[in-house]
Amino acid sequence: MNGSQWWERRSLALAALLGAGATTAGIALTATSGWLVVRASEQPAVLSLLTAVVAVRAFGIARPVLRYAERLRSHDASLRDLAERRAQAYARLVPLTPARLGRRRRADLLGGVVDDLGEVVEAQVRVTVPVTAAAAAGVLTALLTALLAPSVGLVVAGLVLATAVVGLLARRAESAAQGDLLERRAELLASSQLVTAQAGQVRAAAAGPAVLARVDGAQRAVERATGRQSRGRAATAAAILLLVAATTVAAAVLTRDLSVPIAVKGLLVLTPVAVVEAFQPLVEAVRASARARAAAARLDRLLVQEPAVSDSPHSRTRALSTHGTSGIRLRLTDARASWDGVATAVGPVDLDLEPGTRLLVTGPNGAGKSTLLALLGRQLELSGGRYTVDGTDVRDLPVEEVRALVAVVDDEPHVFASTLRENLRLALPIDDSQSGDPELVTTLRRAGLSGWLGSLPDGLDSRLGAGGRGLSGGERARLAVARALLSGRPVLLLDEPVAHLDHATATAVLADVLGDAHGRSVVVVSHTPLSVDSYDRVLDLSPVRA
Repeated sequence: MNGSQWWERRSLALAALLGAGATTAGIALTATSGWLVVRASEQPAVLSLLTAVVAVRAFGIARPVLRYAERLRSHDASLRDLAERRAQAYARLVPLTPARLGRRRRADLLGGVVDDLGEVVEAQVRVTVPVTAAAAAGVLTALLTALLAPSVGLVVAGLVLATAVVGLLARRAESAAQGDLLERRAELLASSQLVTAQAGQVRAAAAGPAVLARVDGAQRAVERATGRQSRGRAATAAAILLLVAATTVAAAVLTRDLSVPIAVKGLLVLTPVAVVEAFQPLVEAVRASARARAAAARLDRLLVQEPAVSDSPHSRTRALSTHGTSGIRLRLTDARASWDGVATAVGPVDLDLEPGTRLLVTGPNGAGKSTLLALLGRQLELSGGRYTVDGTDVRDLPVEEVRALVAVVDDEPHVFASTLRENLRLALPIDDSQSGDPELVTTLRRAGLSGWLGSLPDGLDSRLGAGGRGLSGGERARLAVARALLSGRPVLLLDEPVAHLDHATATAVLADVLGDAHGRSVVVVSHTPLSVDSYDRVLDLSPVRA
């Protein structure tokens, strides 16, 4: 355990103690107030009530103060833990890209990982702290009650145990309902995407009524699953209230024959009612626990995978230049690759990419164009043949060293919710990370974005993405090109970079890239017709017909 983990566990333990103190203060406030009201009805000397009056004030002040301290401490620890876990998760995701991440869109995948990490970490605040506080407060209340009346203390202890059993059963039911709801939502999403993404084909096949009926059925299944989940939560809350009510009645019956002052009897009867404050958060804790367990399972399934490409025991660092003006020669000889280790996705391919070459890769969908780029970018391992960088086999080079030679631009460029400046600076080499604004502006001009930059109200300080300015498809593509140019890497791999642009915009974007490559090798993948005049070579991956 490192120092950071030790500090976080210590903070959570302290938060749990503070939460237990706040909950106990709330229970004591209710019970002491009841004693004070009953005792005051007997009209004793006022001085005999001062201790109880001070206690009520003390408990009333202690509860919010301790609760505030608990929230401050627990949230601070959780946010620190979340930052560390995100960094660790991203570090584990990068080696898995793209071969181990399936067919999910990057935005959906990243959003899912962020949400799942949030669920796991927030469980510390929503589950660990309230459950620990409730258990500690319940046990302490049972012990103090037993000092006044052992029989009532035993009943309160039974309430604590029964509530624990209800919580365990509720968590199991919530987990089952959560899994069912996620499956139903996945079916609804698949049906909805079929309607929106394949609307033309559905209309052409006259399958509209059948597809809409499928969507309606999936929606009703989601509603039924949501209803079952809601009924389970309501049953948990009702069970806790019923247990408290039964315990209160039992305490009233047991105290009836006790030879203690009437004020003490009032305190004993109100104590089970006061315990409700400790047990109310358990309904939300059960829900958060089930969601956190499901999220942790999804993260484990994703992050436990072995990378598709890893360093070999014989790999060693070579003096490979990562600057575009130096040039790097990439060569494939009878190269083949597979995503699943069974079916060949591309190959055999022979390719000699000399420094400064502008190559267009064409072919129908499924021909292996993206697979070829993944192979060149060292994101996929060879299943046969040879791949060399400046004459050195890639298996003899560190994976990161080969990847540092290429900049990838694909058809779904990601825009981070930050300023334009930060969206560009992330592409800069580490030794150039402090480059000034003039270089960024020059690169935007080379990418054809000078007019767009001039239209931004805050220039490079303009916020993009969520909460900021939206970008069109062409603007996203050009921003990705600007990043690639800023990276200074000698090879640019463009995977359908203009797939969703109109012909004029696509032509302009590609002209900017090819015209400003400045000695870099550029590989452009496209399944749509493009002018071949600007390219040195064309590689057609269409299947050879017998």
